[in-house]
Amino acid sequence: MSTIRTLMGSAGLSGAAVVLGTLSMSPAMAAANGGNGYIDLVEEVSPAVVFVEVTAKVQNANSQSSPLNDPRFEEFMKRFGQGMTPQAEPGPRQGQGSGFIISDDGLIVTNHHVIEGAETVTIKLADGTRHDATVIGSDPLTDIALLDIEGQDFPTVAFGSSEELRVGEEVLAVGSPFGLGGTVTSGIISAKSRNINSGPFDDFLQTDAAINRGNSGGPLFNMAGEVVGVNTAIYSPGGGSVGIGFSVPSDLVTDIVADLQDDGEIERSWLGVQIKPVTGEVAHVLGLTADQGVMIEDVVAGSPAEKAGLQAGDVILRFGAHDIADMRDLTRNVASESAGTETEVEVFRGGERIALDVVLATRSDKET
Repeated sequence: MSTIRTLMGSAGLSGAAVVLGTLSMSPAMAAANGGNGYIDLVEEVSPAVVFVEVTAKVQNANSQSSPLNDPRFEEFMKRFGQGMTPQAEPGPRQGQGSGFIISDDGLIVTNHHVIEGAETVTIKLADGTRHDATVIGSDPLTDIALLDIEGQDFPTVAFGSSEELRVGEEVLAVGSPFGLGGTVTSGIISAKSRNINSGPFDDFLQTDAAINRGNSGGPLFNMAGEVVGVNTAIYSPGGGSVGIGFSVPSDLVTDIVADLQDDGEIERSWLGVQIKPVTGEVAHVLGLTADQGVMIEDVVAGSPAEKAGLQAGDVILRFGAHDIADMRDLTRNVASESAGTETEVEVFRGGERIALDVVLATRSDKET
């Protein structure tokens, strides 16, 4: 059955086939690059792409505190222990992924699921040197993590704008699929703003550049050598690339990285409502268009929404300056506002549009 898979690789390779090929590009792009294809671009960005190796210790299987007795261990094994079986004695579990350096003093971006549960994190640079890494912080809701290695004058890459990307634009993925460091693949942006049901902030870029296990956390580059996405998941019947990969867009990544760099934590705001889409039938009855607003199913007692006067059955049409077309619109816009901020919310109630002022609170594990 086809599934969405994160791209975590297991340690070690067995029966790996070596497949050699050539990269191709459009005549116009080739001419723009002096006929060298992607060569100059790859040479420019590859030194800043790193291999991320993580190790997590598994305790005795009979121990009450052993991860083997934790229901989360099944997910841990899926990500870190491909091809492994539980051991009776303590031993390490290893996994691998990719990342990229964004500052010359050693800040590195990767995926949260690459370093989740890790006891140690080691970074291998393109020049072969290895460095112990510290996890500054990570965000499971967007699957972004920020690491740090000691040193100076590291090669870096910069973020570009994912908002300015156009479907059909050429991109390169660089990373370490199956531990093969420095692997480069090419493709295009296949779609934007994909929802793959992995979390409330889904807004993925889709690409047909081949990405596989071990590519997690690696960069997706535009033709200017800017990072426009962080490769995170694939749609795959059997675990390999079928030309449908997903990257966290750079405009979201830069916000998360800035927040993590500040104090290692992500602070999001909370409205306090449970919401559902406005169906075509409901929209017709209310006199709204099908892509207009989200309906409140329930309001949490004591929440900012309740204090502002929001009610079950209200259709939220606008939050601040942003029109709300679907559930992701509301979730992202609420999360992007600072706690304590007063924001005007426009709702449709009883055939009328009503404006209410809400003061957001700090989100913990609440949905919206």
